[in-house]
Amino acid sequence: MKTRSISVGGVSVAPGEHKVVDLPVANLYTHAQLALPVHVINSKREGPTLFLTAAIHGDELNGVDVIRRVLKLKELKRLRGQLLAVPIVNVFGFIYRSRYLPDRRDLNRSFPGREKGSIAARLANIVATEIIMQSDFGIDLHTGAIERSNLPQIRGNLSDPKVLELAQVFGTPVIIDATLRDGSLRAFAAEHEIPMLLYEAGEALRFDKVAIKAGVQGVRRVMRELGMLPAKASRSPKITPVISHATSWARAPCSGIVHSKSQLGERVSSDQVLAVIGDPFGESQSDVLATKAGVIIGKSNSPLAHEGDALFHIAQFENTKEAEETVEEFRQAHAPIDELF
Repeated sequence: MKTRSISVGGVSVAPGEHKVVDLPVANLYTHAQLALPVHVINSKREGPTLFLTAAIHGDELNGVDVIRRVLKLKELKRLRGQLLAVPIVNVFGFIYRSRYLPDRRDLNRSFPGREKGSIAARLANIVATEIIMQSDFGIDLHTGAIERSNLPQIRGNLSDPKVLELAQVFGTPVIIDATLRDGSLRAFAAEHEIPMLLYEAGEALRFDKVAIKAGVQGVRRVMRELGMLPAKASRSPKITPVISHATSWARAPCSGIVHSKSQLGERVSSDQVLAVIGDPFGESQSDVLATKAGVIIGKSNSPLAHEGDALFHIAQFENTKEAEETVEEFRQAHAPIDELF
């Protein structure tokens, strides 16, 4: 890991330089060019290369602000190694507040992509070749979908010791041992033995201050662990995450209006009533029951549901009470919001 120039999109960034490189993706039928902006920070000091990506799904905003705030950190003046930061991967989706690209494809199922394919394939190919393949480690930042909130959590392939180590350093209350999905950025990175974390927190099209604060702090902790930032005593208490190797969804048993009785981070028992669904005329109602005992790590915020809709995402733990206590400890450590905002 020697001090070196780094080239992104044919643009050379020498040691000590910080450049924003616009990678051309494709021309739209309006004749406007779709480009991918990348911050390239190359230190004069030896160290690893880390990539940060956000808004692979264009409506997932928290990660955009996490990266924006990381790029403003004064500590970056003492950076070791290289930082490749892409605040908005899916630029088209970000503009139109959409999860998808104009071809209606999910970018996070399009890796490694193709140089001459659809916009999704081309964008995935550019991220794969110009960003991921030049990195030693990575962090991909996500939120829940529209009208779905996620408890701050790290997802990763915990069979990789380095992924497990960095996941524990990041500092979310929960770590999910998540299987790799074909076509995902995470699967592509794993295939090339590049350890990376996926941070999930909050809801699409919404800023969540706690999620953003935890994301910035988590990225800083990982960079310190990798020796990219100077070690520094943290003022916030260290969170020891709990690990889940299994999750399940509680689904709507019928269609109707949802009256939720449970919240993110809540400990639930098997068959506990999580919500009640009633028809619009008040003639009938049904209970939504927990499929397993565990902690709620994701939930639907919509008051409307069709039969079979996923409403509550429940993670199972060896010690559910410990998991609940860790979530509460995390909440206390991240509220009230401090000077980060």
